[in-house]
Amino acid sequence: MLSAAAWGDTEPGAVSQQRIETGVWLRRLLVTQFRCYAQAELRLAPAPVVLTGPNGAGKTNLLEAVSFLSPGRGLRRARLSEIDRRRPGETAAFGGQPWAVAATVMTPDGLRELGSGREAAQNEGAQSGSSGRERRLVKVDGAVARGQQALAEVLSVVWLTPQMDGLFREGAGGRRRFLDRLVYGFDPEHPARCNAYEHSLRERARLLKRGGGDVAWLASLEDSMATRGVAIAAARLDMVERLQHACDSAEGPFPKAALGLDGAVEVWLRQGPALAAEDRLRDGLAERRRADAESGGAGLGPHRSDLLAHHRAKGVAAEHCSTGEQKALLIAILLAHARLLTLERGTAPLLLLDEVAAHLDAARRAALYEEILGLGAQAWLTGTDAADFDGLQGQAQFFAVHDGTVHAGTGPA
Repeated sequence: MLSAAAWGDTEPGAVSQQRIETGVWLRRLLVTQFRCYAQAELRLAPAPVVLTGPNGAGKTNLLEAVSFLSPGRGLRRARLSEIDRRRPGETAAFGGQPWAVAATVMTPDGLRELGSGREAAQNEGAQSGSSGRERRLVKVDGAVARGQQALAEVLSVVWLTPQMDGLFREGAGGRRRFLDRLVYGFDPEHPARCNAYEHSLRERARLLKRGGGDVAWLASLEDSMATRGVAIAAARLDMVERLQHACDSAEGPFPKAALGLDGAVEVWLRQGPALAAEDRLRDGLAERRRADAESGGAGLGPHRSDLLAHHRAKGVAAEHCSTGEQKALLIAILLAHARLLTLERGTAPLLLLDEVAAHLDAARRAALYEEILGLGAQAWLTGTDAADFDGLQGQAQFFAVHDGTVHAGTGPA
């Protein structure tokens, strides 16, 4: 067990009293049977958290654990059973206790307790893929929550990982998920709407594949897709507009992004009221039933929208920028979101930044650390070299990670 005092401040408030009074941060993190960890517990201060150690030590696993304190499938989008701890050399999860993550969260309203984990199946043989459906259990203040959106009401978590380096070059699905996660911080009901929309989308596709089924039931599903789909698109549009304003007003070495949202529903919302957009989506889905039955999906709806980004100074689409420029654009967007959330809710989100510092030049590293400290964000950063975090010396809590164990670190030499 590691205490906040381990990083050099016997009084956590010495870092930033404002964080304690108004911030949202993890005071305690406990992971059990999670990836390489049998159990690990960290007791924390409100300051940034720096995890250093060799590749494969378990740094990203801790960030993934924190990501499960928010709605969704975590920063790796893994199957729940894949997260269960494995013995060296094993390719399948072994029996026993399913993984769990628990945290004590300091909020302006006091301490909150969050928990999440894989619910044990009645037949643990289902872990190996024989049968059964994986379920994620969520608890808030000791009570089982009805849905994952309950987590978003307490804590906002966003992340940037090396796997996201291709976000602007790859398919639109990853960009939609990235944008939706930014929306979660402002609208805790957004994940529930997205889940309900996806459920109706899958159910409609199933009925169409079987030959149409009950026409009244199809119409009901399409009505659900229309009402929820327009609400999803409207929330995304609002988020993009806010982000654009925040990006435009930012100063510093990170490039300014020009953002947009491409999709039929978004066009309709720009042209008229939401109710008219709902009618157009509802009618469009009904007209496309035959074509959608053949394609196996739905050719219309917010699930086909795309987040667009350009490097404003260069006038170049993000996908045509260098890898370093794309990462800098992503960081600029994340920081803009953090500033917006801090202004609106009074608290910065948790920022999970995996292996970011090593790919930034000295000026951008310094700007990133200055922004994190200015926001009062409990950012979690990982890296192999503690020297990359010398700008946080004395202002962050350092931990050394090695072979699935965590120890108090001393920071850069």
